[in-house]
Amino acid sequence: MRLEAITWDRLGERLADRLLDLKPADGSPWPRVALDGAPAARPGELAERLGEALRIRGRPSLVVGMEGFLRPASLRLEYGHHDLEAYYNGWFDTGALWREVFGPLEPGGDGRVLPDLWDPVTDRATRSPYVQLPPGGVLLLHGPLLLRHWFPFDLTVHLLLSEGALRRRTPEPDHWTLPAHERYADETDPAGTADVLVRADDPRHPAWNG
Repeated sequence: MRLEAITWDRLGERLADRLLDLKPADGSPWPRVALDGAPAARPGELAERLGEALRIRGRPSLVVGMEGFLRPASLRLEYGHHDLEAYYNGWFDTGALWREVFGPLEPGGDGRVLPDLWDPVTDRATRSPYVQLPPGGVLLLHGPLLLRHWFPFDLTVHLLLSEGALRRRTPEPDHWTLPAHERYADETDPAGTADVLVRADDPRHPAWNG
């Protein structure tokens, strides 16, 4: 696949321009976008850039991170701190994401989205207020392993890291998660199935297939 060099700022602008004409296939008035990537690829930074580019264009958006929907530590760590199966299948509260984020943005929904549910640092509920996303507002959900859950995304962006870059850019205490990301690549093929692919091996010089 041919990839074109681009800056992060320009990437946010190009994606924002694309979103201005995006119409959800299910008739929802709220486009839903995935910024998928391992934590080392920093998908949240691209989500924030994209949100700012949309704001400048007069389009509201809401950035939501998967880290705000982690399960309580008692559930995440039930089988130990380094259990790969638990990380892959049980760390994130996908049921809460369906209920609090995607459900309100379905056709006929009320647009009231909970931006986060659980604080992994304090291991307590965040008690954040609901956010009213107006019709036409864009959901920007970022985090790892997003494309394996059948969430109703209208545009998917995958931030790709080579195996070497993923290892280099992942903090050593988190290296135990690397096999989960390799499994995700093998089973889900996000690089081959995402609408937009961004290679982020060099954080200063991304490239994309746009």
